[in-house]
Amino acid sequence: MPHDDFPPASVWLVGAGPGDPELLTRKAARLIAAAEVIFYDALVGAGVLDLASPAAERVSVGKRSGRHSKDQATIDALIVAAARDGKRVVRLKGGDPAIFGRTVEEAAACAAAGVPVRICPGITAASAAAAAAGTSLTSRGVARRLTFVTAHARAGEPLDLDWQALAAPDATLAIYMGRAAAATVAQRLIAAGRGADTPVMVVVNASLPGERIIRGRLSSLAFLVDTISDHDPTLLLVGDAVRSPAPVACAPVHVMAQS
Repeated sequence: MPHDDFPPASVWLVGAGPGDPELLTRKAARLIAAAEVIFYDALVGAGVLDLASPAAERVSVGKRSGRHSKDQATIDALIVAAARDGKRVVRLKGGDPAIFGRTVEEAAACAAAGVPVRICPGITAASAAAAAAGTSLTSRGVARRLTFVTAHARAGEPLDLDWQALAAPDATLAIYMGRAAAATVAQRLIAAGRGADTPVMVVVNASLPGERIIRGRLSSLAFLVDTISDHDPTLLLVGDAVRSPAPVACAPVHVMAQS
């Protein structure tokens, strides 16, 4: 297989999508198969890694719920060192590298070391979550805006967001890493004017066999996430666009309704 866009001693930052290997782009699958070293996140599905060459070195650099196997500076150094060793390097990131993926730091580290680096986008968790539920992230006349937010804050620091802007009634909020902060998110949005009866959808393990979809109201968001393990990737969707599923032809989705 020719590797015109993936020569030795170069790096690709590749979006692994939400977990289902069938949701990879064709380009991502090709790059994974061609890689000689793969640095992968904790949220990369096992089926995605199965596409790698048996000879490829696979290095877990996973981060989850504040527990980091390696800090960012170490990850940057590992990527650069592998490329300088003449390897074709894939840095495999869950979802899309450009959405809360620390892409800027890793690309900057490569550039500073003179290592060629490129980015292959992927399907982000919010898109997979909406598709799994048969709904949309936007809706004409209902949700004119879509806002991506991370609810992850450093230990001991408050969740400092522009709650007034996020409470706009014509917006859908896609809240990443939001399980632990669900109670705060609901409280602050309602205090800023978002209706307590605003529909919410909690999607766990989007696109994977253990996927769960839980629906309810903003005022009950803390209760809705109560049974979710902190090991399970969880996305919160808030807004009228997720009120009810669209009539799409798809396999049945297991939905837990909560009021």
